Amino acid sequence: MMKPASIIIIIPYFGKWPEWVEFFMLSCQANPSINWLFITDCGKPQVKPNNCQFIETSFADYTSQISQKLAINFNPTSPYKLCDIKPAYGYLHQAQTQAYDFFGFGDIDVIYGNLRQFLTDDILAKHQLISTHNNRISGHLCLLKNTPTMIQAFQRIKNWQNLFENPQHLSIDESKFTKVFMPHRKHPTWLKYLYAYFSPYWRHNYFKEQYSTILAPMPWCDGKQQHPEQWYWRQGHLSNNQNGQQEFMYLHFMNWKSNTWLPKQQGGVAAWQNLTTLLNFDSNTDMQQVQQFTINPKGFFLGISNAN
Repeated sequence: MMKPASIIIIIPYFGKWPEWVEFFMLSCQANPSINWLFITDCGKPQVKPNNCQFIETSFADYTSQISQKLAINFNPTSPYKLCDIKPAYGYLHQAQTQAYDFFGFGDIDVIYGNLRQFLTDDILAKHQLISTHNNRISGHLCLLKNTPTMIQAFQRIKNWQNLFENPQHLSIDESKFTKVFMPHRKHPTWLKYLYAYFSPYWRHNYFKEQYSTILAPMPWCDGKQQHPEQWYWRQGHLSNNQNGQQEFMYLHFMNWKSNTWLPKQQGGVAAWQNLTTLLNFDSNTDMQQVQQFTINPKGFFLGISNAN
């Protein structure tokens, strides 16, 4: 039997860990065959999974390293700008990724389910890029095969140096990087297949909607406009109150956390914006012992709860 493809997900994060970081780390820990690399000045959280590596450095030192490695003047005013250079993470961190078959980038406003249930051996063997959206790169989780072509793919973004140097966040990881792999995504299917035949960046890519982002402006996987409001994590398995026993790859709760991308029809105020805390349990809880929890518009609850 062949050994499963190895994966490392790179996440620089600076400032202060969010309230939910221990839950995020628990969901990493429950995926022991996948590795995470964090570059951070936040210290180490209480839950420190064996499959997570922490490189501690300052934001200033890290941006200086980026400038040197990319030969640009990367001097952002906010760590949020790091999202724009996600496509270059494989290039920037080749020393840490060289032993892996795939490298990836993602966010920490997520809770992972059983990732290998969706990242199967067959999918990994046949594809060089894996996105959790069906029509674009997913900035909250995307995997690329660890080959020179994919490591350097970010350099095919038009004017990438100027875009990286621009201090404003420009959503390069999703909008501009998508065009490298789907430059004609609105064209007829037969024409897209023709482009794919001639372009190495079009071949062997896997774009599949995983319905990870709640309150996104699209129907849910069951065709309903209503999105699930109760999510349950049970020892690495993720489900919700709307889809029965169906498991999901991960929950991206961006639109509960902030109204930055919240569709106007949702009222303009994110569910968590005015909460004084997201943690609805005793602060002395030993998070290493947590086996299951619930996430909903009121935050995080230990055990399986229908609190609303």
